[in-house]
Amino acid sequence: MTASPMTTLNDGTAIPQLGYGVWQVDDDTAEDVVGQALEAGYRHVDTAKAYGNEDGVGRAIKNSAVDVADVYVTTKLWNEDQGYESAIEAFDASAERLRLRKPVDLYLIHWAQPSQGTYLDSWKALVELQRQGKVVSIGVSNFGEKELREIVAETGVTPAVHQIELHPHFNQEHMRAVNEELGIKTEAWSPLGQGGKVLQEQIIADIAERHDATPGQVVIAWHLAHGNIVIPKSVTPERIVENYGALDVELTPDEVRSIDSLTQRGGRIGPNPEKGA
Repeated sequence: MTASPMTTLNDGTAIPQLGYGVWQVDDDTAEDVVGQALEAGYRHVDTAKAYGNEDGVGRAIKNSAVDVADVYVTTKLWNEDQGYESAIEAFDASAERLRLRKPVDLYLIHWAQPSQGTYLDSWKALVELQRQGKVVSIGVSNFGEKELREIVAETGVTPAVHQIELHPHFNQEHMRAVNEELGIKTEAWSPLGQGGKVLQEQIIADIAERHDATPGQVVIAWHLAHGNIVIPKSVTPERIVENYGALDVELTPDEVRSIDSLTQRGGRIGPNPEKGA
């Protein structure tokens, strides 16, 4: 079994570059599919309070033959819980649902929600949670450049990870460059796009044929080639295994560039972080 490469974060810790996401997966199903993902080789699971499945993720990890110490777990602070004290309380509730018997590996602010004006206080709360040893690494998700630079300037603490919508139809070249400038690792949500449009691109199909791979594996391999942390989601057992097999697909620089060009054909499919979730 091929192990996921590890990516070193700016706090000196490491995260598996290929993970398993559980967005839009109900709690009971999450327990089942996370167990399958761990059996397939994944050692990184991405959940959130807003997904409503932290408890199921926790049960899956507890019941797995994989040692909990070997499973990297990310969860996130939801919008209604933003603010200093409320963020602390929300984290404690998430940790209780996960029941990991260890610190949470990565805690993210799910959305900047600039109109709320609470993201800075929320970030200060995450800094305190890390100081207390309740969470190993802290980061953000769906921040605009302005808000990202502000929290760094105001606290002197740089997020370890910035999770954003990122796929071949929306490759986020500018935000990836901002993240790199600040020393933040980029993590991709909806890495395969939505609705199958990305996977139907002829460029990707041709590359898949050359590598005896699937279009999904090619897109995941494209993320890995760019150094993105990537968290594909599937509840289909065969697809869970198939996606993990992307670790054995190595694209050429020309193939990576040809997939880069697809960003001209698509665009953002989720909310704009500058306007809120």
